[in-house]
Amino acid sequence: MAGIHFGIAGWSYKDWKGTVYPADASTRFDELSYLINFFDVIELNNTFYRIPESKMVESWARRVEQNPRFRFTVKIFQGFTHEQKKIESDEVALFLRSLEPLGKNNRLGALLAQYPTSFRFTPENFHRLIAMTKEFQDYPVVVEFRHRSWVDEAVRKELMALQLNYCNVDEPMFRHHVKPSAYVTGPVGYVRLHGRNYASWYSGKRDERYDYLYSEKELDQWIPRIQEMDKVAKDVYVIGNNHFRGQAPANILQLKSKTIREPVDVPEQLSETYPQLKKIAKTRGKKGQARLFEDSIGK
Repeated sequence: MAGIHFGIAGWSYKDWKGTVYPADASTRFDELSYLINFFDVIELNNTFYRIPESKMVESWARRVEQNPRFRFTVKIFQGFTHEQKKIESDEVALFLRSLEPLGKNNRLGALLAQYPTSFRFTPENFHRLIAMTKEFQDYPVVVEFRHRSWVDEAVRKELMALQLNYCNVDEPMFRHHVKPSAYVTGPVGYVRLHGRNYASWYSGKRDERYDYLYSEKELDQWIPRIQEMDKVAKDVYVIGNNHFRGQAPANILQLKSKTIREPVDVPEQLSETYPQLKKIAKTRGKKGQARLFEDSIGK
């Protein structure tokens, strides 16, 4: 399972201080450098709202040097996915230039193109999709659909022919939403866990939408899917987006431990926030932790 990268969407959340990060962390505490001790991928979401400055991207690449497996996946700027206007090649070039520090340092895993629920399958929208991906043809592009009309065998075959990667999602199962799956249509397998907060999904408030803690039973449903994707994809990225109060880091570490069947490193503050993580945490300098997994094998 060397090709599976478990990680989270973003890292700069005020409510993570005291839940994910130490409560007494100073203003000089480097959140990103801290997280690479526990995760192998972070999905950059701020790139969806604005094209970042190269100096900032250089800083990101520099701060993850201690983890050679670490990758960033980058959410494509919303101007290329959410607006009806023709995509300007100059604007695309500016976006890609800003990401050059990640490419030069082998830190760029994939680009994620997230489309809104209103983006339904039509011949016109399919042509829009192809036109967008052609602008990024030198990079692995993952497409996240939010409307079930795209979940069609004929569409998947077209994506495979184009080597355009499909994003498998976990979200509330409203009538038009996309069901969980294990599709791989290109070299990259991709999973985004958004949570299943039915009551607040359309509240308009980000924190309320993503306020959800998966149960172990719900996480178990994803293990065979991830393993299936790992058999055919070059790289698999599993991203937790249920970020409120550090629930994504907690759930992703649980899922990682369950998938690889080994204890994992867990931030001390996070295990205090979510005591259930203590049973999967590595216990440095102590014997017996591995027995938790040895005893469970075959049960």
